[in-house]
Amino acid sequence: MVRHFLTLNDLSKEELNQIINRAQELKAMHKAGTIYEPLKNKVLGMVFEKSSTRTRVSFEAGMIQLGGQAIFLSPRDTQLGRGEPIEDSARVLSSMIDIIMIRTFEHNKIEKFAEYSSVPVINGLTDMYHPCQLLADIQTFVEHRGSIQGRTVTWIGDGNNMCHSYINAAKQFDFHLNISTPKGFEPQKKIVENAGSHVSLITKPLDAASDTDLIVTDVWASMGQENEQNHREQVFNSFQVNSELMAKAKSDALFMHCLPAHRGEEVCSEVIDGPQSVVFDEAENRLHSQKALIEFLSSVNP
Repeated sequence: MVRHFLTLNDLSKEELNQIINRAQELKAMHKAGTIYEPLKNKVLGMVFEKSSTRTRVSFEAGMIQLGGQAIFLSPRDTQLGRGEPIEDSARVLSSMIDIIMIRTFEHNKIEKFAEYSSVPVINGLTDMYHPCQLLADIQTFVEHRGSIQGRTVTWIGDGNNMCHSYINAAKQFDFHLNISTPKGFEPQKKIVENAGSHVSLITKPLDAASDTDLIVTDVWASMGQENEQNHREQVFNSFQVNSELMAKAKSDALFMHCLPAHRGEEVCSEVIDGPQSVVFDEAENRLHSQKALIEFLSSVNP
């Protein structure tokens, strides 16, 4: 049976921690200039139905650094964009390449693709989850503060795909997650329930930030929600991560954002550009954590 990475729940807690540890090793090797090419002559297919900077560059550069090649496929380049059945595209693509990363809209689309793929499929982002970003976020926290187990993390803003992945991460990496969203923008109830006591929904952002080790946010309107921008700015106005909110957290609390960020909206410049922010380490770690993920999936799917 082929192992995929569609959500953090597809791997065991031990496997996830193994990937985080390996990501740090691969990062150190990269900084030292060590050539490490275990995937020579292997090909990563990157299917993008949503645009991206970090996801494309990190996967493409990572595969090249591992000795392999990467092929970028936009909707204009594939029959997926012209209505070919997903199961047909999955069968064909997986017969020609060794691993596939997909960045798309509906989560059920990547689930169906994985069902018919004969090679590992990685979720580069769907409307429901963004698990690769969480690998980078956890790696970044571990590098700066040690183990995240038993810590408190606070999510401020929209109950979106990033929030859903943080909920899964709370259970898998054994930390507590406070979530503060405007009414009507909560994360999906089923996902919250699956995490049990690892998650608390807290109405007021300042209360949610109290005594926390890490504060995380995301844009108020994600890709595909641009027409809601003005409405969301009004609804989310009191959910900005600013200096007052950061002051409620622990004195050594970190700030993360998956980027791109809108300064003056979900986060003020003083926070994202301040000393507690690790957003650029977080962005760089997409490269190293995904290399560790690709290496892992290649080893368990020989």
